[in-house]
Amino acid sequence: MTRTERYVLVGVALATVLAGIARYAAGISEVLAFVLATIALAGLAWVVSFATEQVGERFGAAATGFMQSTLGNLPEFFVVVFALNAGQLIVAQTAILGSILANALLVLGLVIVAGAHHARDGVMRFSPRLPNDTATLLLISTFIIVLAALATGSHDRASHHIRTISIVGAVAILIVYGTWLRQYLTGGPAPGEGASAPRIAAVTALVLLAIAGTASAFVSDWFVHALQPTIHKLHISQAFAGLVIVAIAGNAVENVTGIVLAAKGRSELAISVVKNSVAQIAAFLYPALVLVSLLTATTLTFALAPVYAGALFGTALIIWQITGDGEATLFEGTALIAAYVILATVAAFEA
Repeated sequence: MTRTERYVLVGVALATVLAGIARYAAGISEVLAFVLATIALAGLAWVVSFATEQVGERFGAAATGFMQSTLGNLPEFFVVVFALNAGQLIVAQTAILGSILANALLVLGLVIVAGAHHARDGVMRFSPRLPNDTATLLLISTFIIVLAALATGSHDRASHHIRTISIVGAVAILIVYGTWLRQYLTGGPAPGEGASAPRIAAVTALVLLAIAGTASAFVSDWFVHALQPTIHKLHISQAFAGLVIVAIAGNAVENVTGIVLAAKGRSELAISVVKNSVAQIAAFLYPALVLVSLLTATTLTFALAPVYAGALFGTALIIWQITGDGEATLFEGTALIAAYVILATVAAFEA
C-alpha cells in the first residue's frame, strides 16, 4: 500500500467519524451534516473499490469488474432502502435511475475520454461482448418501465395492478440477470490484459471490505436523514438530488476506478467496472429493491415518469451505438458526457 493510499484511508475514517458527530450532535447545520455524509459515503466507496481491486487482481477483469460493481453498489443499496423507509419515493427512484444514467453516460464518457487520450491512435479498444450484453440487460429492464409508464399514463386496467406487475417483472429480470452472470463469469478471462500484482494481502483487503461495507450502512442512514432538509434549504429539486448528487456520491467507485484504469491503458478492466455496474443496477439492484421494498414503509415499483422511461431507453440505444463495436473515440466519450449534462438540466426543473 502506498503512502498516499494510507493517507486516504485515514481521511475516510476521519470523514466518517465527523459525519457521525454531525448526525447526532445538537446545533449542527443540516447542510454541513449532508456535506460530511456525502464525503464519507464517497470515501467509503473508494475503500470498497480499492480493497475489491486488490482481491480481484487475482481473478481477472470479468470477476474484478463484477466484484467492484457489486460491493461498490452497497452504499447505493442502503441509501435507497433508508429513503424508502423514510417515505422519500422520488429520491429512491431517482437515486437508482441516477446510478444507471450517471454510470452509462457520465462515467463511461469520462472513461472513454481517458482511454482514447491514452491510446496512440486516439481509439480506445475493448471486447464488445460486455457492452452488448449491458445494452440487452438495460433494454429488458427499460421494457417493463416503458410498459408501466404507458399503462399509468393511459389509466388502463393494468395501471391498477402495477405493484403485482412490478413483482412479477422483478423476479423475471433477476432470473435473466442470473443466467447472464453465470455465462459471463464462466466465459474465461478477457484476452490481452494482464493483472498487476496486489499491493495488500487478501486478508487485509477482506477486512477493509467488511469495515467499509458496515460503515456505509450507517453513513447512508445519516446521508438520507440530512438530505431532505438540505434540499429545502438549497432549493434543489428531489429529482436533481437523486439523479445527480446521490448518484455521483454513491457511485464514486466507478467515477474514480474506471477513469484511473482507463488513463493507465487498462481499457478492458475499465470498461468491465463501468459496464458491470450499469448492468447490475438495472437488472439486479433495481428489481431486488422492488422486492425488498415490500418490507419497507414505501413500496418501489417500475412505474416512473415518462421522461425517465424515455431517458433510460435513449441511454440503452446510445451506449449500444457507441460501445457495441468494441471501439470508442474522444468524440463519442464527449457525446455521452453531453447527454448526461442535458439530463441533469432536465432533472433540475423536475419536481
